[in-house]
Amino acid sequence: MAGTPQFADRVDAGRRLVAILEDLGPEPVVLGLARGGVPVAAQVARGLGARLDVLVVRKVGHPAQPEYALGAVSEDGVVLPDDLPAPAAAAELDRARAQARALRGARGPLEVRGRTAVVIDDGLATGHTMEVALETVRRRGAARVVMAVPVAAGPGFRRLAGSWEARALAVVEPPEFFAVGQFYDDFGQVEDARVAELLEGGG
Repeated sequence: MAGTPQFADRVDAGRRLVAILEDLGPEPVVLGLARGGVPVAAQVARGLGARLDVLVVRKVGHPAQPEYALGAVSEDGVVLPDDLPAPAAAAELDRARAQARALRGARGPLEVRGRTAVVIDDGLATGHTMEVALETVRRRGAARVVMAVPVAAGPGFRRLAGSWEARALAVVEPPEFFAVGQFYDDFGQVEDARVAELLEGGG
């Protein structure tokens, strides 16, 4: 589409994203949202000389229509909005914690307290999942929380940028923006094994 960015894949997007993340201070920590955000974040971490970790956030679906997301929950138990159906939120929290353990192996989460934390995904649509991620990192004690994505839908980006430090290579307005995948030539599913490999430094 004319006027919109095209990324070859998530690796390409991550390499290009580094260019807008040059004033983060000493020793930032880079956190990629599982799963698609981690290949992007891995390139950013490499470009910044920063440590890489994963952050697991899962959408909470409507009990009658699971594909319709009501909100999200993080591996730390941060739930937004806070009036989500308790059984559905609890089930996704269990899944998030299990996935986080599987991805990190024996390692625990990287310490972000007092540091700059850069939270990365492969793109931003509504921003609900990212909002939970940012709040999770804030509650972990990060001194500064920066959201960074290759591409974002205008409404979702502006909503988060009103409360958080938010950066994107491109902000695209609907209807030109209808899905993150439209901006990638290769937007294949990222498997857990690949995320674990990247966290181990496999590139």
